[in-house]
Formats: sequence, structure tokens, C-alpha cells
Amino acid sequence: MNVVYLALGSNIGNKKRILSEAESLINEKIGTVIHASSVHTTNPEGFISTHKFLNKVICVYSILSPQKILETILEIEKKLGRNAKSIDGNYQDRTIDIDILYYNDSIINVETLTVPHPHLHTRVFVLKPLLEIAPELIHPILQLSTKQMLLRLEKED
Repeated sequence: MNVVYLALGSNIGNKKRILSEAESLINEKIGTVIHASSVHTTNPEGFISTHKFLNKVICVYSILSPQKILETILEIEKKLGRNAKSIDGNYQDRTIDIDILYYNDSIINVETLTVPHPHLHTRVFVLKPLLEIAPELIHPILQLSTKQMLLRLEKED
């Protein structure tokens, strides 16, 4: 059984309902959700918007491969109203965004998927909810725990 951490975010539409539906679809199509953080309200990062995000992180037990999880995530995002990850590399408002943060302690770097998520250690909106469910989880490249990565970011601010 694979242990997979996923970040979920929504900043348009009925955000609470969309996060709940996304989690239900993940539980149905990817694997059993075993831990879920609380929902955090955050400002958009990387683009300007008046719409705040609701973010959370979940941990899932899955038998699926990383590539199959990615394909399923894209299907779930489309079902919940998301059409594109970004436009010309620019972020925009979205009904749902689901990112693979970790897949076991694997390091994956292929054209369509990078795990651990390449921006994980720079995003407070991911690290705070992750801290709730996995404070001592070690990033396999940086060799830092969730708690250590968050402390580093907070010192920079």
C-alpha cells in the first residue's frame, strides 16, 4: 500500500462543497483517506485575485501508481470544473487544484510529474495543513521535516 499526500485548494465557487466533493472522489477513485487537515483560508500566491483560497492536505492509502494517481486527479479536477492547470505558466482562479506532495518517500522526476512537489517547501499554505497531519514527515530530497521546512519559511518572512 502506498502512502500519498495530496494538497487541495479552491478559490472560486462553493469552495467548502468543492473541497468536500474532491475528498470524496479521491476516497472513491484513488484510495482511502486516512488523515485530513483542517481547512485553512489563505491569500492567493503567484497571481493577483480578490478570491481567498481554502486549502487542506490529506493522506491517502492507495494501490495506484503515481502516474495513475495524476491521471485520476486530472479527471477529478475536470469533473469539478477545472479546465487547465495554468495558462502559459500563469496561475489563475480555480474551482479546485489537487497536487501530489509525496508518494511514499519516492523521488520522481519525469516530464509529467515531479514528486515531492517541487514547490512544497516554499508554500506556507501547504506546509501549515501538512504540519497538522505529518509534522515529522521527512522530505526525501531536502532531508527536512514538515516542521523544519515551515520554521525556515517563517524565519524568512
